[in-house]
Amino acid sequence: MVADYFVICSGTSERQLDALAEAVTDTMHKKHRLKSPRVEGHAAGGWLLIDFRTVIVHIFSVEKRQHYRLDELWRETKTLLRIQ
Repeated sequence: MVADYFVICSGTSERQLDALAEAVTDTMHKKHRLKSPRVEGHAAGGWLLIDFRTVIVHIFSVEKRQHYRLDELWRETKTLLRIQ
């Protein structure tokens, strides 16, 4: 199994990407007691991946999200929530 859930989101600046990553990590720790996720990438590179094992969070810059198009890769899966 890869993961139970994938979260794909994007931000418009390095500062916003870092803020999203911090908010996700803090929320997962406080609400679900999940600690020390594995984090790959960095805001300056336009893509952060936060691995909570059962939940994988992708945080992209707008350009990187358009380039990698993960939304298209997973388009046939069930979408729980989509915010535009």
